[in-house]
Amino acid sequence: MTELKTELKQLIIAELDLEDIEVEDINDADALFVEGLGLDSIDALELGLILKKHYNIKIDANSEEIKHHFSSINALSAFITQTRAVA
Repeated sequence: MTELKTELKQLIIAELDLEDIEVEDINDADALFVEGLGLDSIDALELGLILKKHYNIKIDANSEEIKHHFSSINALSAFITQTRAVA
């Protein structure tokens, strides 16, 4: 597991108050929303704020790609890595 993926899991657990979930409980490829981790639209907004606060990445909520970027830890990690490389 990469350092960024572990950090993302820790941030999601802490910032979204997921008290009953441990880092090891989140599979990198599992869906973050609905059937996977069970996050909802409010959590998506908070996740956008987490990215801005911790990684200085601004999310365009109207972007068609945002669902893909937020789909899993793998996708989120790739998005952050790609965005950092461009900056």
